[in-house]
Amino acid sequence: MQRIDHSLPWSHQGTERTLSVFRYGAGTRKVYIQASLHADELPGMRTAWELKQRLAELESQGQLQGLIELVPVANPIGLDQHLQGSHMGRFELGSGKNFNRSFVELSAPVAQRVGDRLGSDAEANIALIRQAMGQVLDDLPAPASQLEAMHRLLLRHACDADITLDLHCDFDAAIHLYALPQHWPQWQSLAARLKAGVALLCEDSGGSSFDESCSSPWLRLARAFPEAAIPPANLATTLELGSMGDTRVDQARANCEAILGFLAEQGFIKGTWPVAPSECCEGMPFEGTQYLFAPHHGVVSFLRDAGEWVEQGDALFEVVDPLNDKLTTVRAGTSGVLFAIDRGRYTQPGTWQAKVAGRKPIRVGKLIND
Repeated sequence: MQRIDHSLPWSHQGTERTLSVFRYGAGTRKVYIQASLHADELPGMRTAWELKQRLAELESQGQLQGLIELVPVANPIGLDQHLQGSHMGRFELGSGKNFNRSFVELSAPVAQRVGDRLGSDAEANIALIRQAMGQVLDDLPAPASQLEAMHRLLLRHACDADITLDLHCDFDAAIHLYALPQHWPQWQSLAARLKAGVALLCEDSGGSSFDESCSSPWLRLARAFPEAAIPPANLATTLELGSMGDTRVDQARANCEAILGFLAEQGFIKGTWPVAPSECCEGMPFEGTQYLFAPHHGVVSFLRDAGEWVEQGDALFEVVDPLNDKLTTVRAGTSGVLFAIDRGRYTQPGTWQAKVAGRKPIRVGKLIND
């Protein structure tokens, strides 16, 4: 195992933050895994620690057949943000920016550098594009903030990976994942191993999230240069490992073994591993996800649990205004998987309370919430 510590620039006087990468194995093929980019989403960090132990063991046994990079703490900035006992890990407090938005878009600058050199040799094109991605990131002007520097370091480590896993979670949720529709057949085994409730599929959610910044450039380059052989060379996903409070040891170990079993299936680990379950969740268009909101202020009482299938018209939660004796029942506008509900129990209009993944597209434009 090799540990790589990157010092983040722009630290305040008398302080220093470090981004640590743990590297296991060796080879031309690579897996990149990071956890807790939203720093208060800790099930991924607990799972990453389990992965650290198991990867060290597998490496010592000579079982690894490729390079695996692991970043258990992907956001040391957000890890340090607490306000009166509450962890504020989703947004950078100084700028208000979401930590998982606005990553560098690589396809356009890469196209300018290598477009005239792409040909019919897919492997040569992959090597050329990955080299150009690294050069684009290395040649950017000096970062103007710690957040910008952290973003670039994370993307620099992931841009040349064959598989990228970004470990997150939701407030109160079933395990689910986000991925490109073109990649869903390859992800079904992992979804089955994790017992995921649903997969949300789209090419561009509108936020330049980390996983899309790794995988989407390959699609855009393939469309920009249709005569060239450009495969989708970075299989990237955001894995939402259930609820924020679920750091149970048994669940973290189950997540870890599911990920390792999938990587073994992809040829990164030797040995005999359990076969993926035959049953798998559905892949739904992210355009089919309905966000449900309260129509007025009040106390929320949920009537259904995260992970349940609901039908259009089913009552999902009540909102009670105790001063004006107003009770409103909010119902599902589409049939699908109720994959996440909010953790707060007092709400106001404009704050989402529940998410239902449906089979039919009902939204356009920006799909992802902040």
